[in-house]
Amino acid sequence: MIDLYYWGTPNGLKLKLFMEESGLPHRIVPVDIGKGEQFAPAYLRISPNNKIPALVDHDPAGGGAPVSLFESGAMLLYLAEKTGRFIPSDLHGRAEVLQWLFWQVGGLGPMAGQNGHFAVYAPEKVPYAIERYVKETNRLYGVLDKRLADREFVAGDEYSIADMAIYPWIVPYVPHGQDLDDFPNLRRWFEAIKARPATVRAYEGVAPPYQGRSNISEEERRILFGQTAAAVR
Repeated sequence: MIDLYYWGTPNGLKLKLFMEESGLPHRIVPVDIGKGEQFAPAYLRISPNNKIPALVDHDPAGGGAPVSLFESGAMLLYLAEKTGRFIPSDLHGRAEVLQWLFWQVGGLGPMAGQNGHFAVYAPEKVPYAIERYVKETNRLYGVLDKRLADREFVAGDEYSIADMAIYPWIVPYVPHGQDLDDFPNLRRWFEAIKARPATVRAYEGVAPPYQGRSNISEEERRILFGQTAAAVR
């Protein structure tokens, strides 16, 4: 059994997609980040960076003590290796998946995340910041659209953890100021993943991105965006 510490954000939904696709036995443990549950001492022992998702695998390969993990990219790779699914076994195929997984965790996620922060959450509009991140998100969409011009999925002909990592960060394309009609290859890929039964299950009950988030309370804003090192000591 795997405990998945989860909230319905793009990074949380990456792992929900894997669980639904793989059928791995798991238990969802909600972590309400708006209430500060990610700073609870027990959770910090699992996720010292006080972010979601995180997991504890109580039945690791080969037995032994439970394995706890934080960082969504590391978790996807761990689960792919545990199950032998959604990552190729050959050197070249594996390299293709890994580079696009890291492209998401190092590029698309942080840039689109800053896009959403300044466009939706910031208490004051900063035109330079909004323009900066909308343009960079647009550039990254262009990279992905070009990549998908001659292949069904990001790393080739097979659905992989790279697709699972990227898809939840494309879902908020409207609040991120993007139009999928400008990216036909990306749109084709997006619609195909959206229609997968596992994706439908993963997104059941998940609120639309940023719904009602522009008027969050000052306390919630402080919890989400105002923490310093003191919160994790």
